[in-house]
Amino acid sequence: MTSTLPRIAFLGIGLMGTPMTRNLLDAGFPMTLWNRTRSKCETFAGEVTIADTPADAVADADVVITMLENSQVVEDVMIGQSAMNSLKAGALVIDMSSVQPSVARRHAELAEKRGAGYVDAPVSGGTVGAAEARLSIMAGGSETDVERARPVFDALGKCTRIGPVGAGQLAKLANQAIVGITIGAVSEALLLAAKGGADPAAVREALMGGFASSRILELHGQRMIDREFAPGAPARIQLKDMRMILDEARAEGLTLPLAQQTHNGYLSLIANGHSDVDHSGLLLELEHMNGTLMGSLGRGPKE
Repeated sequence: MTSTLPRIAFLGIGLMGTPMTRNLLDAGFPMTLWNRTRSKCETFAGEVTIADTPADAVADADVVITMLENSQVVEDVMIGQSAMNSLKAGALVIDMSSVQPSVARRHAELAEKRGAGYVDAPVSGGTVGAAEARLSIMAGGSETDVERARPVFDALGKCTRIGPVGAGQLAKLANQAIVGITIGAVSEALLLAAKGGADPAAVREALMGGFASSRILELHGQRMIDREFAPGAPARIQLKDMRMILDEARAEGLTLPLAQQTHNGYLSLIANGHSDVDHSGLLLELEHMNGTLMGSLGRGPKE
């Protein structure tokens, strides 16, 4: 039976792209996949078409979704590998990567010249949110284009239209500023408590019932206590986002000292060989700086 849903070309089958693809397939969308490492697409063999190039992937697509690591990769795939020039008239490009707002605006202009629509729609929720189809989707684009994208977004999570093209990326920068800075705050708070002899697990539990409660304390605080730093969102991606936050701030004539300090922490974390730990692994840099480990039961040099 032929699907009446639009055909989606999904470019970028990684930590986020894999569960997102699964949810779109489960919703009934016909799909063509492309990934630089083709083997990552093979998980879906028999359910999708696997393209050899980005240009091949988008050629007959009604909707093109990119979920790629950074602005440079998006630029390479869409421009350098000719995906933008291969769009069919009437297609809709949805960039769900986290890129600079200026990149989103320029790609929207290029899509318009091809007779295609464009929405920048970065997400928050991590791999857990992607797997459970409850991503927070921050969309920038015309009301018409965002409404066209809603059936796709509904299979992935909840979409909020932020404003015109680029506004979705600005919302994601705001999200990542809060995430990065709060990870730093949780790291410092738990290390402080543990160093003084308190059980950080008990401290986290107590704080979860008070004004300091947050999703970061809930999930990443537990990761820190368990020392479980397998990446949901790698530290190198958080550093990339902190750089974009500071770049955007400079462009707007703003000084953001907390964002700058958090950026510096992630820069040191990665310089010390931890680029692929989860971004909650910022604790490791704080421990390195202080020459102590948090431990799981508040054990420190005083014991």
